[in-house]
Amino acid sequence: MISLRKRGPFVYVKPMRENYTLTRLYLDANLSEGRTLELSSDHAHYLRNVLRLGEGTELRVFNGADGEWRAVISSLGKRAGDIEIKDQLRVPQACPDIWLCFAPVRKHRNAFILEKATELGVAVLQPVTTGRTQFGKLRLDKMQSQIIEAAEQTERLDIPVLNATIGLDQLLVDWPTDRTLIFADEAGDAKPALGALLNLTGPTALLIGPEGGFTPEERDRLRAQDYVIPVSLGPRILRADTAALSLLTLFQATQGDWG
Repeated sequence: MISLRKRGPFVYVKPMRENYTLTRLYLDANLSEGRTLELSSDHAHYLRNVLRLGEGTELRVFNGADGEWRAVISSLGKRAGDIEIKDQLRVPQACPDIWLCFAPVRKHRNAFILEKATELGVAVLQPVTTGRTQFGKLRLDKMQSQIIEAAEQTERLDIPVLNATIGLDQLLVDWPTDRTLIFADEAGDAKPALGALLNLTGPTALLIGPEGGFTPEERDRLRAQDYVIPVSLGPRILRADTAALSLLTLFQATQGDWG
C-alpha cells in the first residue's frame, strides 16, 4: 500500500559548515537536550573499531523527525556505548514531496537507485513489479540500511519512506488521483520530460519501468489514466537506474529545492 503520510512544507537551508566534519549518525530514537542514549552494537563497533573514536568525541545525530543534534560519546566499548545529546544544530526540514515508483532491477542497480534517490531528496520510494520485472524479490531491511547510509552522507534531515513492493495493477487501483504520475515512456510519442515538468502543479510521482520496459498493455493502461503524463527522456534508451536519476534531476531543477 502506498504511504500517504503527509509531509510539511520544505525550505532549503544550507548545512552548518562549522559542524560538517563531525561524524553523522542516524538514530532510531527521540532526540532532546540532555538525553542519554544507548548505542546499538553496530554503531558502537563502527565508532570504536572503524572510525577509532573514543569518549568525549562529538558527533552529529538525527532521527528523520527532530532535526540534527550535537552529541558527545560518554562511554564506548567494543559492542556497547552511550552518547549524550547536547544541543540542536538544525531544525526539522522535509524534502520536496516527490515519490519515485520504480520496477526492481539487478541488486547493484537497485542500490544505485536507492542511493541517488535519497541524495536527490525523494520523499517516498515505491518498488513496483511489472510484466517484465525479473528481480522482484527484495530485502527491504537491506534496502532500508542503504537509504539510511545515503541520508547520513547527504546531509538530509529526513529519511525517505520505503514501501513494500506492489504490482502495477495495484499501484493504479490505490493511486491518489490528485497526485500526477509522470510515466517515463520509452516506446511512445510522449512529450519531452523537461517541458512536462515545467508545467506541473501539485503533488507528483515518477514511474520508471524495468529492463525491457513496460509491455504494450501496461503502456495502454497507464496512458488511459487521467492523472498520468507520459514523457520522453530523449532519443536513446536509458537503463532503468539512469532514467530514474535523469528524471529526478529534472524534477529537482524545475519543481524541487534546487532553486
